[in-house]
Amino acid sequence: MEADMRFEGKDRYKQKMGRNWFVLLLIVLLSISGCADTSQTESGDDEQGNGAAKSGKEAQEKADPVIEIGYELFRDAEEAGRMEDLEMFRSIVNQFGNHGYAAVDGRNQIDMTEPEQVISFCGKVDAKEEGELTILKINDLEGVLDGIVKYDLKTKDGEVEATTSYYKYKDQDMEKVSTAGFHADRWEYTEDGYLMFSGSYFSEQLYVLTMSEASEYAAFRVLPLDETCRELNRQYILPAGYERNNLFLVDWNENDFGTLDFYDLYDLFYPRVNGGQIPYGMDDNLGVGAVYRIPEDEFENVIQRYINIDSGTLQSKTVFYPEDGTYEYKPRGFYEVEYPEYPYPEVVQYTENSDGTITLTVNVVFPYAGISKVYAHEVVVRPLEGGGVQYVSNRVIPSEENQEGTWHKPRLTPEQWEEMYGGME
Repeated sequence: MEADMRFEGKDRYKQKMGRNWFVLLLIVLLSISGCADTSQTESGDDEQGNGAAKSGKEAQEKADPVIEIGYELFRDAEEAGRMEDLEMFRSIVNQFGNHGYAAVDGRNQIDMTEPEQVISFCGKVDAKEEGELTILKINDLEGVLDGIVKYDLKTKDGEVEATTSYYKYKDQDMEKVSTAGFHADRWEYTEDGYLMFSGSYFSEQLYVLTMSEASEYAAFRVLPLDETCRELNRQYILPAGYERNNLFLVDWNENDFGTLDFYDLYDLFYPRVNGGQIPYGMDDNLGVGAVYRIPEDEFENVIQRYINIDSGTLQSKTVFYPEDGTYEYKPRGFYEVEYPEYPYPEVVQYTENSDGTITLTVNVVFPYAGISKVYAHEVVVRPLEGGGVQYVSNRVIPSEENQEGTWHKPRLTPEQWEEMYGGME
């Protein structure tokens, strides 16, 4: 199995920490445009100021071990061309652990170093004692090493205060780009071995745009996880995930596909089969519902690559026109957009079956909601030659503690689609 942070198709394992994507984009644009500082000085003063700033930065770097250690590790990764390599992420996490830090990667794919520090701190929170803790998160941007987030935590009387420092690596340089402090409104060390906390802080740039505070959501797996479970997760579950599909949300099997949405599965699997994005998009006019007819072979080739279903059953589960051998396809539209905060899967147990299939027990971890297990489900997969896979079944494990998948928005029913779009094509 390939140990790599990159997943097939669009990355389905996002943690945007509670900010709308368009707000983040605007903030980045403001930063690039130099809105943060528009002051000018005369030439002589400017040279003196730049010199003083440079000296201040050098002093900061020498005084900040995160910059000193992180810069060398990130530079070495860049020079080796391994900025997307999971094993390089692991090496960096472990190197910080060797320096005494509790460290973890931003996607919780690597065992945390010095977990005893975190468990001890959580115990002090529960006992309302005083304590301090630093956690380092090795950050990435779409699977590429990007920087470090440092969480400095202090507790007293059962309350937790957090200071978050963001370090950015770019152009063979690492610097601290921002710092924010907040009170942990939510704090929990869960039975599943996760530390989850969140809070809000004032950001002048964000407040100008949204008239609201910025929010921070943190989720760290503290207890170690079997490495085979992690590999199976990366191989079979993470590439599908929970974004815009119900593959792992409903019960189904090869004898009864239940309410499985094959149009969402077509969206999910198409890039992996064809190596590009689906050519059947929404109409430029968002008030118009686009309708396509996809040739039988094209549609079935995508679905049947990952689901063992015969043509007749697939046609009965979709809208099929036998007169010209096409499947009707309506892309998700404006009324079917999901909120861009998703949970991620974590395989916690596996069984290799006598028929060659593998049964995976998966927890649904939702940092945005502060929940380490929304529910658990069993997925049976059938590994194929050449690294392929067929999904055989999914079963949500019954529990009184199960919560609904509130992030998911089903496609419109035919009646709803007609009501919204009036049958316009």
